[in-house]
Amino acid sequence: MPYYAHSAPDADEASWQTLPEHSLQTAGLASKFAADFGGERPAYLAGLLHDLGKYNPEFLAYIREPLRRGGKGPDHSTDGAGVLLRAAAGAAVWVDRVTLELLAHAVAGHHAGLPDRMRSVQEGGAGALQERLERWDDTRLDPVWQDELSADFSALFPPGFRMDPRKASSNPAAAPAFQIAFLGRMLFSCLVDADFKDTETYYNQLKGLTADRNWPALQDVLPELRARFDREMASKAAASGKLTSLRGEILAHVRGRAAEPAGVFTLNVPTGGGKTLASLGFALDHAARHGHRRIIYAIPFTSIIDQTAAIFRHVLGDEMILEHHSAIEEESLKALGQRDKLKLAMEDWAAPVVVTTNVQLFESLFANRPGRCRKLHNIARSIIILDEAQTLPLPYLKPSILALDELARNYGCTIVLCTATQPALDRRDFPAGSLMGLELDNRELAPDPARLARELRRTTIRRAGVLSDDDLVRDLADHPRALVIVNSRKHALELFSSARAAGLEGLIHLSTRQCAAHRQALLANIRVMLDGNGPCRVVATSLIEAGVDVDFPRVYRAEAGLDQVLQAAGRCNREGSRAPDDSHVLIFKPEVAQPPEELAQFAAAFASIERRHTDLFSPEAIRDYFQEVYWQRGANDGKSGLDAKGILAMARMDKSGTNIAYRKIAQEFRMIEGGMLPVIIPYDDHARHWIGLLDVESVPSGQIARELQRYVVQVPPKVRTDLIANGIASVRAAHLRADQFVVLTEASKLYTPEVGLWWEETGKLGVADSII
Repeated sequence: MPYYAHSAPDADEASWQTLPEHSLQTAGLASKFAADFGGERPAYLAGLLHDLGKYNPEFLAYIREPLRRGGKGPDHSTDGAGVLLRAAAGAAVWVDRVTLELLAHAVAGHHAGLPDRMRSVQEGGAGALQERLERWDDTRLDPVWQDELSADFSALFPPGFRMDPRKASSNPAAAPAFQIAFLGRMLFSCLVDADFKDTETYYNQLKGLTADRNWPALQDVLPELRARFDREMASKAAASGKLTSLRGEILAHVRGRAAEPAGVFTLNVPTGGGKTLASLGFALDHAARHGHRRIIYAIPFTSIIDQTAAIFRHVLGDEMILEHHSAIEEESLKALGQRDKLKLAMEDWAAPVVVTTNVQLFESLFANRPGRCRKLHNIARSIIILDEAQTLPLPYLKPSILALDELARNYGCTIVLCTATQPALDRRDFPAGSLMGLELDNRELAPDPARLARELRRTTIRRAGVLSDDDLVRDLADHPRALVIVNSRKHALELFSSARAAGLEGLIHLSTRQCAAHRQALLANIRVMLDGNGPCRVVATSLIEAGVDVDFPRVYRAEAGLDQVLQAAGRCNREGSRAPDDSHVLIFKPEVAQPPEELAQFAAAFASIERRHTDLFSPEAIRDYFQEVYWQRGANDGKSGLDAKGILAMARMDKSGTNIAYRKIAQEFRMIEGGMLPVIIPYDDHARHWIGLLDVESVPSGQIARELQRYVVQVPPKVRTDLIANGIASVRAAHLRADQFVVLTEASKLYTPEVGLWWEETGKLGVADSII
């Protein structure tokens, strides 16, 4: 009796995909994906057994009955997990037992997401692997699976896997347990991506469709990319001037380090020193030397992704760049059936160059859902450049740094911490037992950062005391070309409104109330205004201060940490056309708008550094600042520590096996608190075109999400609910896309060219006021 993996309602049963065919093909793909970290054997076994529950006569009856196929079928994920855990209990080798337990998580969660191992008292154990296995009945499986699949449960642990020798003072197994949990997530990634791709291939062939997109391999196109880069740099070198010469020196030195062994590096270059292109040049040369598969450029704010991606497209070509910062994810999809994997498959990061956000990168590294985890195996053997590395959120710093360390240790990655304000993350700067820091001895790529800081200093930082919004408006009236950076969207909107009421000319508001495409247009307009002779007064949140290429003679910065102050200074006299004494960065304390508690702590640390250092731009002052911030929070865990959610404690391991709370980890590791949700803005013709394609079933959701990601504004969940309830936004094409795409109506007057989305008009919805 044949068993089937996938059925087709409009095709004869002879055209259905058989279960052995899908299982073996998924296993082969998963094994191929895991080859970059030595996980071929366990990934193959996961692929082989992931749909084992379909060897159940009840499941066969389910897919053969058209009236039942649309509903929820029998559970087919627990069976493979049960077989794997039974094999784990009898494994003679401890590492095989651990690996089999990881595979049980992966198989059990290949649809709903990696489950926690043990039941939670608070959650009643719902969905926990242990709870599911207590109900498992293996007698329903047809024993024919053993002949058709021929599973091998031995010699599974990746050869050459290097355990972290560090021991945490509170839990000696913490580092290895973190590594094992990380390995489980990587194997899960191989499984779900292989499952997606084989399913996609089957239904594509059935419908005569082609895949969304095939990307070239980085190594195949690397000679041409390096040639393009060299031509671009040669054209820039033709310009004269001290700054051009210094940028050329930095670039040559950084590229000269490309032959260094793969691992973790820092690139400490002050603003204006050309670190973006220098880091790209290093990555291209380093990849050519060491065979890396892709370059991933992670950026803290969506506000500068467009700028960076545009630079890379100009230099390398549009066909090489994947820009992925979309919040349109397969996070809350309803059960739409097996065939919808094709429509709902999101990006797998197969492009040679990926430009993304820190949130997208790190939340994926700690995720449990298939849509988020699918890309993880493609991170192996990549070069990851963390732009503005100092912005990693402190409550998640310890698990984030451990993840970077693990990517370099066991997954062939090179990490570059790229910033003008290098955080103090050298392992030697942390006490033993903290599990903090990276191996950074002699890993600085820039030539003499202290000298660069002196030569590239172009501003004077001064204290302006307490300023009300009225004070700022009066000051702006006297200074027609100035930038004001505040700490919240709420304050930015209030200050902008006050300045507009005062009749100030050349006034622009910039915040994440505007979609990225809108902000890009505003920034282009700001640059045109600055090139002219008229007024240009910008009120913005901190999204403008990290890497945005604008040049003001005067900058006001609400109190913040030293790193943010120096980043703000990078928007003042950026090209060095004025004397530093004539280029002022004024630090002020808002009279009313209070900063979030954490930002107030950073401001206090900055004040402390001011008293101890005369040169705030020096690497010594910056290092001292970060050490104070880190030690202020304490190297230990806890609510105010560097692992505030206790992520490390959620992965445990001892001689009896593993206890990993994958679901809980994913819930807790949220770099943006509050679960902000996307609303798509029909901002221009491009956005309206792709919104219109939502109703076209043959266009993949992943492709639409990629095209619309520049048209998203993130709002609090209640705001989005109210927008929908009031008819201001609607869920589009729910029958095809579930609830992925919520679109603001064309007639809505809540989105304006001056402000963006003014959602307070739907009610007093003052949530997430401190989001930039």
